[in-house]
Amino acid sequence: MTKKRVAVLMGGWSVERDVSLDSGRLVGAALQELGHEVVSIDVTRDLGALMAALMPRPDVVFNALHGVGGEDGTVQGVLEVMGIPYTHSGVDASAIAMNKVLSRRVFEQEGIAVPAWEIVSRKDLDAAHPMPMPYVIKPVNEGSSRGVYIIRSEEDFKKFQKEWAFGETALIEKCIDGREIQVGVMGNRAIGAIEIRPREAFYDYTAKYTLGRAEHFMPAPLSPSGYEKVLELGLKAHQLLGCRSVSRSDFMYDEAQDQFYLLELNTQPGLSPLSLLPEIAAHEGITFNQLISWMVDEARCDHQLDDKICA
Repeated sequence: MTKKRVAVLMGGWSVERDVSLDSGRLVGAALQELGHEVVSIDVTRDLGALMAALMPRPDVVFNALHGVGGEDGTVQGVLEVMGIPYTHSGVDASAIAMNKVLSRRVFEQEGIAVPAWEIVSRKDLDAAHPMPMPYVIKPVNEGSSRGVYIIRSEEDFKKFQKEWAFGETALIEKCIDGREIQVGVMGNRAIGAIEIRPREAFYDYTAKYTLGRAEHFMPAPLSPSGYEKVLELGLKAHQLLGCRSVSRSDFMYDEAQDQFYLLELNTQPGLSPLSLLPEIAAHEGITFNQLISWMVDEARCDHQLDDKICA
């Protein structure tokens, strides 16, 4: 393995900052164990500071950011301009996947089932329920279940109205009561599917990142045909958006109807101790360090600017 100078981008300014810091620290430690030179960068909104921190230019940027700014094509665009190969998906795939409206339109057009949904203004939400309960309210551009409200009662609705802090529009979708299945993809292969059973209402931010708040079942206890089907859907979603490197697709499985519904695709899956992609990879015999090493080897730009950069 060629030893490289790797800059790890972590932190950021989204609501997922703490998760990103956890991911970045673990990634940095793995890279050092692999013999790479590591430069850790806590990213802020100061573009000049980021560009200065990336000079002299590293061989690779490992993007361990999550959420707005780091997962939506913004940082990817900066790295394209600077000509630095980077991990995970490129500008277009990142932007589309992060925007739940754009990605759902792609999935629907290509025959992947998603829950019935619509975009509703905050003003209209304050006036009346947008659809019969139960339904889900979520931000258009957030991850890790931040800002997600399941509305099953008037009390739930009042809680949303009091707490919502994610802009003047929201995505509303029919609540699918079923099993939560996540599919991990590496490159051109779906490597496995895991089922999550939260101990409380749903797999929210707290359940995702607090030990003991959810049970993990790997591999997901589905029928052989069901397991293969959800793997096919996860890989298809990855390819439809033009993703590269890794992704994790989140599904709800309506067992009575034998139907998988795709909720979203994550181009920057978490790499923290409780994150699902490393757990899926481990079941396939891929250690955390092997996963990180593969991602570094796969790093690139979307557009090669000349022979010297973005190789």
